[in-house]
Amino acid sequence: MNAPVDIKESKKDAGATGVWQPEPVKSAGITGIWTAVRDRLDQIGVDPTPKDTSPRPIFEKRESERPYALLSDVETQHENRYGQAIDLIALAKGEAPVGRPMFINENPTVGTNPNRNKQHGFHFTADNCIGCHACEAACSEKNENPAHIAFRSVGYVEGGSYPDYKRLNISMACNHCDNPVCLKGCPTKAYTKHSEYGAVLQDPDTCFGCGYCTWVCPYNAPQLDPVQGQVSKCNMCVDRLEVGLKPACVSACLGNALNFGVIENTPENREQIKTTIPGFPDPEITHPNIRFQQTKSLPNEMGRTDSMPIKYHKDDKGNFRSVVDEKAGKDRFWNLQRLSSRENPLVIFTLSTQAIIGTFLMTFLGPMLGIDAMSSVQSSVAWFPLLFAMIALQAGVLVLSTLHLGKPLRFYRGFNNLRYSPLSREALGIAMFFAGLSGFTFFELLHAWLDWGVLKLGANLFGGFAVISGLVGLYFMHCIYRIKARPFWNHWQVLTSFFGTMFSLGGVLLALFALPALAWAGASVAEVLQVCAGACALGLIAEGFGLWRHATYLNTEAGEGAASHYIQSTTFGKTYMARNAIVGFGALVMAILALSGVSGGVGVSLFAVTALGVLLALLAGRALFYVLVIPTTMPGAFFWKNKAFEQHARDIGLAEMPQVGVVPDLH
Repeated sequence: MNAPVDIKESKKDAGATGVWQPEPVKSAGITGIWTAVRDRLDQIGVDPTPKDTSPRPIFEKRESERPYALLSDVETQHENRYGQAIDLIALAKGEAPVGRPMFINENPTVGTNPNRNKQHGFHFTADNCIGCHACEAACSEKNENPAHIAFRSVGYVEGGSYPDYKRLNISMACNHCDNPVCLKGCPTKAYTKHSEYGAVLQDPDTCFGCGYCTWVCPYNAPQLDPVQGQVSKCNMCVDRLEVGLKPACVSACLGNALNFGVIENTPENREQIKTTIPGFPDPEITHPNIRFQQTKSLPNEMGRTDSMPIKYHKDDKGNFRSVVDEKAGKDRFWNLQRLSSRENPLVIFTLSTQAIIGTFLMTFLGPMLGIDAMSSVQSSVAWFPLLFAMIALQAGVLVLSTLHLGKPLRFYRGFNNLRYSPLSREALGIAMFFAGLSGFTFFELLHAWLDWGVLKLGANLFGGFAVISGLVGLYFMHCIYRIKARPFWNHWQVLTSFFGTMFSLGGVLLALFALPALAWAGASVAEVLQVCAGACALGLIAEGFGLWRHATYLNTEAGEGAASHYIQSTTFGKTYMARNAIVGFGALVMAILALSGVSGGVGVSLFAVTALGVLLALLAGRALFYVLVIPTTMPGAFFWKNKAFEQHARDIGLAEMPQVGVVPDLH
């Protein structure tokens, strides 16, 4: 995730909310109709030509703008503190012209800012912020955002005791980072980092609403609108910058807390340009272009008023780091109803895909490795029903994952960013696996009718292609979740879990088709039962080992990852312990079945009961995987940007009031 990002000159079709307008679609039919109408108007003496044909202005600049709203031309440094050149034109790919227009509102005028090709950023003086939310209001008004979307938001942390109680407000929007992880993660290439101002701009018309950029961003800058089904974000008010004005949020700030200019320049009457304050995530993740001043003394611990079990502790050097805040106590609960989330389609998709890949690997590679049980499966009546079932199930979960998008009909754009995005690479790998599986089934079916060697060769080629692409797709599926902004996920346990599920559920799926078919034909099920049980035991052992090491790691860590584990051990404590017990017991039973060779009714019954328990445990575990994660995002307030309040508002119907800023249901 730390590879250099191409900095591109802006182009006419590069979108940014409230900035660029798409070119009109030209149609020969519409042109003909318009010509006929114009001729008729000429006949009756009406001039159809608009009187004013000049382009729309970049931004309406008032004559009475206050000095604090104006950008100034100041001397700048050559590099920022991370070694990134501040003059971005030198980093642009190719020889991009310095004076290229940004085509804001289709206006070809070039902005007047003399530093327009240098990296700009925000400066926030925390001592001055009074929490009035004027910056939020100005931003939302300019961008015409609905109540549930805010490109800039104000949260706070507080601590101490009466009479020395302190509150620190934090105003945060997109930080237009040097290493924009949103750009690298987005599978549709909806993001572009521009040489003009260093702005990271996002085109909602390109976005298909997967929300992955909201996962990888540590600052909650990209906003997924569940009503519109697409993401939008702060565009640095580049239309205002082009006419020499600071962003709307800066101009509206009542306390003179927000400022803006070329990065690393200390604003007038300021003495600090720090990279972090309490509540701000690790700047090393993205190298954000924001600087801070905070000079007032603070208590040793600052807490959050939102529902996140996080507080910030001051170390010996005076820096604050996030630690667990056990505000909910240590009682354990089941909370099974809370396992359901908007990520349910991903729970089903990941488990099903991993099971199908595992089943195919065993049945395709087994005969090549001399496993007679897999040869008997291929020669049984269960073979083609199993293949067709895998194709149907894989097609179904692929459609389900597509419907999970905000704009499902744009699913094909998911392959656009193969250079950076693990999501694009995973989508391509799974799509190729599905194609290989389908091709293998087709040639196998033909070979069953016509015993030609070339057909078997074709089946083997497609099968080998499916094996390779399936493993590659599964690897990049794991890479999707190795996110620095989500520490609970950023552990190798994700790899052992995904590949463990490939074997455990793969063995269960294979047994579901093979054992009844063999029993119906009067053949022995002992060998197939041993192979399925052995695969299941191997997967559960990998799963259990990863869970053990993950828990050990989180128990010695601090921050958001440890906070997720705290919720796992309390809010979902009983569910968590039951999952662990079933995984361990299932691994033991499956290992005994694989090593002892117990078959017949006793062996099959024991396998079936254990497999059902394993399926439920893995389903609960994968649901926990999604609901537990706590991102390294900015603090919210008691109501605003508070997950607990948002859920409460939905539960009691308060979300039906648009002004509350909570949508009733997520897409």
